[in-house]
Amino acid sequence: MSDKTQVKDIPPGYDPRNYARPSVTVDVVVFSLQDDELCVLLVRRKYPPYADMWAIPGGFVQPDESLERAALRELAEETGVTDVYLEQLYTFGEPDRDPRTRVITVAYYAIVPAEALADHRPGDDASETGWFSMYDLPELAFDHDQILDYALTRLRYKLEYTMVGFQLLPDEFTLSELQHAYEIVLGEKLDKRNFRRKILSANIIAETGQKKRNGAVSYTHLRAHET
Repeated sequence: MSDKTQVKDIPPGYDPRNYARPSVTVDVVVFSLQDDELCVLLVRRKYPPYADMWAIPGGFVQPDESLERAALRELAEETGVTDVYLEQLYTFGEPDRDPRTRVITVAYYAIVPAEALADHRPGDDASETGWFSMYDLPELAFDHDQILDYALTRLRYKLEYTMVGFQLLPDEFTLSELQHAYEIVLGEKLDKRNFRRKILSANIIAETGQKKRNGAVSYTHLRAHET
């Protein structure tokens, strides 16, 4: 559809100033395994509201950018993290969730292996960045505790029907390391025999021909090598 056609579709007398225009933000939940803990990357806010409190990286969407582009920009500006795959999580829009004005936020999440984010650093709006265990979080700004609760529930659910767990591991891993990653996220022990049977029968991993120092066979995720 051309710009000219779009203009013709605007109702006569339409004035956007006659309608409330809430602000829109994006927030990005970044999960990783750190020292046998499921952790999330947080930033310490530099300015009010909630100055000096920890929060999920995020910020306001500019008029000329898409939601995903805004999420990638804010993540890079506040943490220095780039080159991550984002998936939209949920929209949070309680009227009083931000003390400044009516703000609707669209949350995204990313799952990355620990070594991929070794160089995170605070940006313009943050004084500090840090990894925190999902099971030992500090007091958070805004409604970010609710966002993280929702993100954890989604992550656990996706483990049941997708291969998202592989994103927490390096390219090569053992079956024990994969099972351990699942157990950390789910918060429960899994039966070793059933887990291995399920993974091996799915035909989604292949032996690399290498072994770890403990003699365990090393595997790789087949989808990571698809073109």
